[in-house]
Amino acid sequence: MKTSRMLASVVMVAALGGAAWLGYQSLAKKEQAPAVHYVLLDGSKVDSSAWAGKVVLVNFWATSCTTCVHEMPQIIATHEKFKARGFDTVAVAMSYDPPAFVANFAESRKLPFGVAIDNTGEIAKQFGRVQLTPTTVLINKRGEIVKRYVGEPDFAALHGLVEQLLAET
Repeated sequence: MKTSRMLASVVMVAALGGAAWLGYQSLAKKEQAPAVHYVLLDGSKVDSSAWAGKVVLVNFWATSCTTCVHEMPQIIATHEKFKARGFDTVAVAMSYDPPAFVANFAESRKLPFGVAIDNTGEIAKQFGRVQLTPTTVLINKRGEIVKRYVGEPDFAALHGLVEQLLAET
């Protein structure tokens, strides 16, 4: 009887240890940002290799999304606050957003960062089949996805995280 209890205890400890190790491994490994190619409103062709060594905020949005329109001034402020320190922003308009609406919005709001129109939906697909807007993805200098926000982020917390990521080597 004692031997079976002891064996059960050893098995339980081993199982818990294994589960803890797997949990740690999943925390340690971050998802790599996908390799994407896109065209900005100004016609320039860009790909995600341009993000190397930068902290990048990729914001999926639509002109018909009231939350997106509401948060855009804070996205602009975030970009302006950190751009001189190796931070970049890319606004990706969803495939269903009329290009003329996107261009008008970007011009009238004087968006200070690159704006891409995801005509085919391929960029949203590559980032995990993004369907809800706004969806914002924060990428570190190593090209790893650090955080995903669905809905408007807590911008104070986002700024704190950006500060941490910019300080990393």
